[in-house]
Amino acid sequence: MNAPFPMPILPFKPSRRGLLGGMGALVLGVALPPAGARAQNAAAGIKPGTRVSAFLEIRPDSTVLFRSPFIEGGQGIFTAMAQIVGEELDVEPTRFVIEGAPPGPDYMLIGGARFTGGSMSVRKSYETMRRLGAAARAMLIQAAAAQWNVPVASLSTEPGRVIHKASARSLAYGDLAKAAATLPVPAQVSLRHEADFRWIGKPVPRLDVRDKSTGKTRYAIDLKVEGMVHAAVQHASRLGLDPAAIANEAEVRAMPGVQSIHRLPGAVAVVANSWWRARRAVETLQVTWAETNTAKARLMPATFSSEGHRATLMAAAGEGIAFETEGDAAASLARAQTVVEATFDAPYLAHAQLEPPSAIARFRPDGSLELWLPNQAPEMFQADAARVAGLTPDKVTIHSSVLGGFFGRHFLYQAAAPYSQAILLAKAVGKPVKLIWSREEEFLRDAVRPMSVARFKAGLDANGLPVALQAVAVGEGPVSRWFGGEPGKADASAVEGIAGKPYAIANRRVGQIHVDDAAIIGFWRSVGHSMNDFFYETFFDELADVGKHDPYALRLRLLAGSPRHKALLEAVGDLSGGWKRGPFAAADGSRRARGVAMASPFGSEVATIAEVSLNGSDIVVHDVWVAVDPGSIVNPAVIEAQVQSAVALGLSSALLEEV
Repeated sequence: MNAPFPMPILPFKPSRRGLLGGMGALVLGVALPPAGARAQNAAAGIKPGTRVSAFLEIRPDSTVLFRSPFIEGGQGIFTAMAQIVGEELDVEPTRFVIEGAPPGPDYMLIGGARFTGGSMSVRKSYETMRRLGAAARAMLIQAAAAQWNVPVASLSTEPGRVIHKASARSLAYGDLAKAAATLPVPAQVSLRHEADFRWIGKPVPRLDVRDKSTGKTRYAIDLKVEGMVHAAVQHASRLGLDPAAIANEAEVRAMPGVQSIHRLPGAVAVVANSWWRARRAVETLQVTWAETNTAKARLMPATFSSEGHRATLMAAAGEGIAFETEGDAAASLARAQTVVEATFDAPYLAHAQLEPPSAIARFRPDGSLELWLPNQAPEMFQADAARVAGLTPDKVTIHSSVLGGFFGRHFLYQAAAPYSQAILLAKAVGKPVKLIWSREEEFLRDAVRPMSVARFKAGLDANGLPVALQAVAVGEGPVSRWFGGEPGKADASAVEGIAGKPYAIANRRVGQIHVDDAAIIGFWRSVGHSMNDFFYETFFDELADVGKHDPYALRLRLLAGSPRHKALLEAVGDLSGGWKRGPFAAADGSRRARGVAMASPFGSEVATIAEVSLNGSDIVVHDVWVAVDPGSIVNPAVIEAQVQSAVALGLSSALLEEV
């Protein structure tokens, strides 16, 4: 998910309640502290085993427990957090034990909210996490100085230890943690110079590789709780239908292992003593569906189809609500020597993440609720689960597991996730219920990437150079769908990748025509960029062709005023062995050509060249070169993996996928 709105970084302010001296551990959190807060005061009354709202706990054995505000889903955020905090704390990343943090205000670092997405996790927490580690290190050094009765300035650290070089003494962090927890939290800390970094900017091996490779990692789909039963569902073919009758209910109740059959909003469910039995039974149900009269959510008409919605988008007229304007595009188009127009469209796309959605719901004897589920926003799910269960949010405990891939799939989409069904079933049967959606049900209720149409119109001068560009994105963006849009304002998630391009075209207008989408739409890896950058860059190539310019050379020319982008484009040209458009004959006898494109998603800059050929009607991609300028780098190995996976997913979505 990209960020269409400003997300301020939470300033580093140590939390009084997040500094605990219990059990010989130094526990450090971030929040708004009372004046003069001291760790020992916060520790008063803390019982062994009490869960605390804090990020960092230095244990007696000198290992570091870090509660990550961000969810790990394969993107490497747990490793990045260990590198960033460990750099300032002076602890090797391998000494970190990382777990997902529970819901709580201390973990809401992104503009007063908490979610994992939009490439924001490192970007929005980097400074806070560095200062967190530096504060803990300063307290450990001060504790050692007091124990040895030496000046603080005479001490230094090596990974996991405080060193007094003059006397050749050292103390492990774990031996100092209890004393450090009694000290005031420093209001100001010094951070390492980049030249002294041990781990930030280095290809530190990911902390989760061994556990994932050996099957130790437990995803939500793997979890079990005592006394649970299993459930499977069959959804209606579209939104807006509820079960009216089940023709063979008695027959299905008699199937092995079946315990109960349930009617849910938009679905039927079977509870059984194993998931396979539940699935076999629910697939056997012969359900008659009827239009619902109670649904508050958007409904899908019986006549809805992908082809029909594409036609609706294509027919939408006008220039839409302006999102980006520069100069006078309309007047410049009227004076242009040549006008070029093109329309593009992109289909719905499924997330198809490796792990299908699941949820475990358990009501405690006191009526409170525990929920285990894959998610990207624990507090959002906590609030909505409370709504479904008829509880207050403080009565709902969310357990956030490692994600088996997500790409935006596990945001809060009420009709596209099983947690509400699991809650209703657990309440009905009086037992913990584990619900897994089959892959078929997952595709039927995925929050798909929005279908989109984009219209472009550009004017060229007598030299074939672009002097004006108008573009309009037609469709609905996921931000306005799920968070509400402001009247009269375009949705940034619908136009990103068309707006904000770096090319020097003096007169521009980018707008959006909002058209409601009856499908469940959601955030999909890179959101609008995944289609809009393709639209824009392809149209740019058409402009180059009409104006009789080489597409690579024209980009360089229009980036002359943007050294960062120009250098990046030159870099990818060098990576490819020098730009050549083609067609040209390759060593294997195939005739090949190259394409080039640029994108500016989420604060990073990307330039790509692909070399392709045709084998009949099949496209063969021989090579892809990518140059990335992400700014400051925490782990280059993770960035390399991200780029490789992005290329694979991009090729798959462009050539093979459609809903």
